[in-house]
Formats: sequence, structure tokens, C-alpha cells
Amino acid sequence: RHVEGGRADQAALIYDSPVTDTVKSYTYRELRDMTALCAGVLAELGVGKGDRVIIYMPMVPEAVVAMLACARLGAVHSVVFGGFAANELAVRINDAEPKVIISASCGIEVKKVIEYKPLLDEAIRLARHKPERCLILQRPLAKAAMNPHVDVDWNDAMAAAKPHECVPVSATDPLYILYTSGTTGQPKGVVRDTGGHIVSLQWTMNNIYDCPPGTVFWAASDIGWVVGHSYIVYGPLFNGNTTVLY
Repeated sequence: RHVEGGRADQAALIYDSPVTDTVKSYTYRELRDMTALCAGVLAELGVGKGDRVIIYMPMVPEAVVAMLACARLGAVHSVVFGGFAANELAVRINDAEPKVIISASCGIEVKKVIEYKPLLDEAIRLARHKPERCLILQRPLAKAAMNPHVDVDWNDAMAAAKPHECVPVSATDPLYILYTSGTTGQPKGVVRDTGGHIVSLQWTMNNIYDCPPGTVFWAASDIGWVVGHSYIVYGPLFNGNTTVLY
């Protein structure tokens, strides 16, 4: 939408990570192309309209791409906060019943490297539902041991992928599931639809936050929580802002 509307070379996403000392910018064209390739990867793994995909990743650009790729396919994504341990992830796997889980080899908390893959493997072992495949982003700070029968390397798959076109969905079709924390009982999956969710977020960008298209917007949250999910990814990007991921 924004590429065709004249914002192709505007920065869509600025990745500013103090823990890895990385600053990188992605234009709307670059973000669209990465999203289309990731959608192609997921389609090759059997993901289609209505299928669920769990995203268990640190705050990296690939996590945003994964969310948008699911939306491009009409698949329902569920971002699980990377700080959750294996049991909490297993509970959400059982409920969402994902066809594919997207994860990374590790995350970083200040200067400590947290390996995600052992947590993911343990969660799958604990869960009744077993995903068909896992798409793993190998990060240079820690290399994950891969199961060749289940695990797929993100970089290899993206290099071989073909772009996938957008799959039309109804306004009332589900976009994502986001779970409550579970501190007072079983986590509850909140389902948001596609049309109403996007329309309301775009309205708030202009009428609540006074951030017209082209301005930079930063939300101090994590995409595993509703504020980060809505105001790092969908609200700013649909409105034509530049969003910041840190």
C-alpha cells in the first residue's frame, strides 16, 4: 500500500539495539520484499489462510517480518513474549495449535545471552500439540542445534524463497491471538479481527497521538504485549509512519 502510494523509499522500520550496538533502517520497499519472501517460506512449510503460527522471538526486525508475513498469507499469528519459559510457551502451543513456530537461536538481556532453542524444544516436548515445522533464525551470538526433521534455517529458507502475493481476507477474519499473562489462571487467548483492528489503530495514530504519515513513532514496549504489538507494528506501519524497534 505505501510502496504503491509513494512511500517506497521512506524508512518504515528503524532497528536501534543498544544490547548489540546495532542501528539499521528498512524502507517500506525493503520491508515489503522481506515480508513477501517470508510469506513464501511459510507457504512452502504448509501455512495457509486460517492456520496458526506462533512467533517466539526476541526484539529483532525478523520478528516484525514474521508477523507481517503471517498477515500476508491470511494466517493467524500469536506472538509469545520471549521472556516466557518452556512451560508458559507449551500452554500457548496447546491452545493455539500452530502449524509452524518461528523462533531464534537466542535473545540478549543486557549482556547475558539467553538461548531460545532449548526452551522451544522443551516446550514442544511438554505440549500435547506438536508443530509440523520450526523456522529458526540463527543469530551470531549463539548457534542453535537443529533437528533436520523439524527445524528450518531462516536465512537458508529466505535465500531460496519466492515472494508470495497477499491473500485476501474478510474484515472479520482473525488477524492474531494474544494471550493474557496467566498470573490469575489459565492464559486467555484474545482474538483480534483484521479490519476493525487496523482501522481503529490508524485512527488513533492521527487523532490520539497526532503522528501523521511520515513522522517517527516509538513505543516503549515488546511485541509480545498488546502495546508493542499494536504500536510498534500495525498502527505506525499501516498509517505510513516510521516505527522504532529497540
